[in-house]
Amino acid sequence: MRKKVSIIGAGQTGASTAQRIVERGYADVVLTDVVEGLAEGKALDLQESAPILGFDSRVIGVTTTTDGKGYEATAGSDLVIITSGVPRKPGMSRDDLLSINQQVITTVVKAVVAQSPNCIIIVLTNPVDAMTQLAYHVSGFPSRRVVGQAGILDTARYRTFLALELGVSPRDVEAYVLGGHGDTMVPLPDHTTVGGRPLRALLPPNRIEEIIERTRRGGEEIVRYLKTGSAFYAPSAALAEMADAILLDQKRILPCCAYVEGQYGIQGLYVGVPVKLGAGGVEEIIEFALAPDELAALRRSADAVRALVQAMKLS
Repeated sequence: MRKKVSIIGAGQTGASTAQRIVERGYADVVLTDVVEGLAEGKALDLQESAPILGFDSRVIGVTTTTDGKGYEATAGSDLVIITSGVPRKPGMSRDDLLSINQQVITTVVKAVVAQSPNCIIIVLTNPVDAMTQLAYHVSGFPSRRVVGQAGILDTARYRTFLALELGVSPRDVEAYVLGGHGDTMVPLPDHTTVGGRPLRALLPPNRIEEIIERTRRGGEEIVRYLKTGSAFYAPSAALAEMADAILLDQKRILPCCAYVEGQYGIQGLYVGVPVKLGAGGVEEIIEFALAPDELAALRRSADAVRALVQAMKLS
């Protein structure tokens, strides 16, 4: 029996995620949106590609309301992926979206939990660390069943830029980016290897720092080009990788926005750390041996996330 995935938000990222998952063939997909007909139209278009691509999964679209009605079709979902919310526009930071998206996430999480009380929730909506903390608070779920997508995308950008710089396949770049999804993210050059070789043996320090800075500004760079939207191809690929890990119980070690309770000296906060991701959701927080400056940077990043969480005044 195929798994069931509901994707909340049929914009560029939500629709691309639906495409990636339905084409894998292991899950049926429900795509929702508050814009009338948007989810239905994209879902039907996706479904009509099945004879060409050879998948048997079903995909349906439904229109929901801004006050949380219309979610009945999502009932019994194994996994719910939340992409809904206002995307960044040129000149906006992820943090600027906090107050706008807080109400969106609150409404959506209440609606999906009512229909799928046993699901695992993945949050993409920015600022993702704070929105994931909000989803955990609103859902009442164990923290292992609420996780945010950030580090996989940030790490993919870091690996991409390094691969382009060195003229190698990105598959041979092993790296992690931790911390909050924003300007305080923490790439780990001392834990980065290329074909087994340490990064610092391949590039001078100043060039590594330039690539790290480009990674931190990776989303902003795309927003500047697009002008009316934000990235969606790479974010949807990251979401699909998380869906694979959870629904296929792959036990992947991936950088995700997860709830830490003392690990890395951080308490009671969602922040980007390496986790083991499987059928139980976040099954383990992986603690790397970080250098003092890396650990200090991770804790500063966590402080920035905590400020956002405190601004939401969660009771």
